[in-house]
Amino acid sequence: MSKKLGIISDTHNKLRPEVLEILKTCDCILHAGDVTKEEILDQIRFLGNLYVVRGNNDGDWAKNIAKVLKFEINGVNFVMAHERRHLIGQTEGADVAVFGHTHKYFEEQSENLLWLNPGSCGYPRFGGAVTMAVMQMEDGKYHVEKIDFSEAK
Repeated sequence: MSKKLGIISDTHNKLRPEVLEILKTCDCILHAGDVTKEEILDQIRFLGNLYVVRGNNDGDWAKNIAKVLKFEINGVNFVMAHERRHLIGQTEGADVAVFGHTHKYFEEQSENLLWLNPGSCGYPRFGGAVTMAVMQMEDGKYHVEKIDFSEAK
């Protein structure tokens, strides 16, 4: 069975219409933190299975959201945190490590682990682009596509 995952981070209370349109086509949504306001989650939680971690800018409303989350989708094991440093010592058994915080897209295969930062789909920082990732999964295999909203402000 195939699955499509929308992977986002650092919305900072801005859910762009073009991001929402892509998320509407996904079976699962991974949000790697800095949601900033719960209303953002309210807009996407009905779209599919939602996995979210607490970011450094998520306030008291997010106190019950985990900083590190481990889960499995279609035979692929994930570990997710907002900051990459929170994944130190947490990646055993994981196939994909998702993080955010830097607002810059990053994708690197290191031995059996894919490190993936979808960048920021809220506000760009440091001259970076507005980005997210889409992962297509089937039979325990996956392919990641970077979505770049360069013209977005």
